[in-house]
Amino acid sequence: MASPRPFPSPRGTESYWRSSTLPIDTHRSTTDLPRHADIVIIGAGYCGASIAHHLVTESERQGRPLPSIVILEARQACSGATGRNGGHLKPDPYLRAARVLETHGKEVAEHVASFEARQVQEVQDLVHSSGFDCDFEETMVSDVCLDDAGSRNTGVALSKVVTAGISTAQTIERSTGLEAEQISGVRGAKSCLKYKAARLWPYRLICQMLEDCVSQGVNLQTMTPVTSSVARDEGSGWKVTTSRGSIMASSVVHATNGYSSGLLPELQDRIVPVRGICARLAGQGAHPPISDSYMLRFNDFEYDYLVPRPDGSIVVGGARRDFYKNLDTWFNVDDDSMLIEPARPYFDGYMQRNFIGWENTDMKTDQVWTGIMGYSWDGFPYVGEVPRKPGSYICAGFNGHGMPQIFHSAKHMALLLLNGKVDKEHAVPIPYQPTAARWNSSQEHSSLTLWRSVTKESQVRSRL
Repeated sequence: MASPRPFPSPRGTESYWRSSTLPIDTHRSTTDLPRHADIVIIGAGYCGASIAHHLVTESERQGRPLPSIVILEARQACSGATGRNGGHLKPDPYLRAARVLETHGKEVAEHVASFEARQVQEVQDLVHSSGFDCDFEETMVSDVCLDDAGSRNTGVALSKVVTAGISTAQTIERSTGLEAEQISGVRGAKSCLKYKAARLWPYRLICQMLEDCVSQGVNLQTMTPVTSSVARDEGSGWKVTTSRGSIMASSVVHATNGYSSGLLPELQDRIVPVRGICARLAGQGAHPPISDSYMLRFNDFEYDYLVPRPDGSIVVGGARRDFYKNLDTWFNVDDDSMLIEPARPYFDGYMQRNFIGWENTDMKTDQVWTGIMGYSWDGFPYVGEVPRKPGSYICAGFNGHGMPQIFHSAKHMALLLLNGKVDKEHAVPIPYQPTAARWNSSQEHSSLTLWRSVTKESQVRSRL
């Protein structure tokens, strides 16, 4: 369960991605912590590693000396949400854009959608140019609705963004009814949307990014939990206190996602730790070929994602059917050392019950793990300088959808740290920016609002 100040548990459940670790997993660049640094980054997951990467590459591109950079990680490298997700680099080309179209208009909706879509190519370019070994593959996604209402809603959302001319929606292929079931291979599919995405081994990507940064002079300190980041006298920087001592920093970046309110308590109800669950399925026998990655949408609140692996195994995340209505099992929970027990059996027989032709295969649950995501109250991350705290920055709250948002968000952060501003080409979308209005909003967390709605509807149905 969550404490008033969420911090990573000493040891999380073992994820498939971390079953074989790399040497940098417990790396410390120096025996002791440096006393001073230009920039301290708290968190060595996708976000922290990407910010450091862009600081290195942008400093070189601009022909300027690399600032002194220290990355502090509470546990091992990439041991948080990034090392526990599904390995799915899947942009949202239509649903989020449809919502933003209503609230912010076409220009911002286009920015939100294209911002995610561009990251597939840019991560691929990084992987290929750096020679990273992380099983990166381009893929198609079969985005499947298994209920009539969901099929109608996704169809309406797609129609809105296509009509508005949102670029990412123009190549989506939609099928319905029997054709959707045949194309997707999912039993009972009501509709299926197909679009481009990618998949990879996230732990290996992040660790190789960190290795490259360390080789360029970045100081990485794992197993060093931060307990506070406190401003000194105005203009004299930040004191970052850890279990191993303190560092004085000109700038501090909170790449802390679900644990952000542990160091920034004003975010207690703004970015909430949310526990999720994933599994790896494996079998030795023959089974039908599966090349696409998948989204399976059962209703408004229950959805799974599925990623096939090169070795024939499959990673599945979701399982909300078996725990979502029990709020205390997942919302405002910061402990990834335990499974969500009601959902443990969910993955047994998963392929057999959902996919046509898999009924007699031996695919079974091989490993189950949990991870802590950071859900922001309005569904958008916070990327930028913390209001009223000069020199303190945040890049967090990715709502379980960080893989297609973080790499570019980190570039925004790097440019802001180096130059004090970000050009229009590299700026994050308007809804990501940590304005005072977003920071101070008293509106109920959107996850709670949805949960209340689902719970109320369930109670009404049970009385009928």
